[in-house]
Amino acid sequence: MNASEHPSARTIALNRRARYQYLIEETLDAGLVLTGTEIKSVRAGKVNLAEAYARIDRDEAWLVGAHIAPWPGADRENHEPRRDRKLLLHRREIDVLLGRTRAKGLTLVPLRLYLTSRGLAKLELGLGRGKKLHDKRRAIAEREMRRDVERALADARDR
Repeated sequence: MNASEHPSARTIALNRRARYQYLIEETLDAGLVLTGTEIKSVRAGKVNLAEAYARIDRDEAWLVGAHIAPWPGADRENHEPRRDRKLLLHRREIDVLLGRTRAKGLTLVPLRLYLTSRGLAKLELGLGRGKKLHDKRRAIAEREMRRDVERALADARDR
């Protein structure tokens, strides 16, 4: 069982646009290096992953563009909301990700941020390829068809 699928893992933030804009081929979990005020904001759910992405720079993985709101109880010791945060991955994982993103043109996209049962913040990363416009339109059409079928079934049960 993957750690992200564990029933005691509590989802803090989802990046819903990621699955719409990217075809996710593979997922993996990474730890996050956070300061004290950042983990307090994460536990309070004050996180936005909408414009975030991950990159590998100088053999280290980084989360870029994620917004973690400043903690209201901290004054001068507070953190920068959009600073780059280091991701904790094994060397082999970083090497494989670096090779796949360079060779195949894939992108590292944060899918969700969650807390483990031990209170550790983890990030689920997806290795994805950008969808074309016609793929996005097909996804919207399929979603609308599913809704219509569900409505028809619900109406049939109510009668």
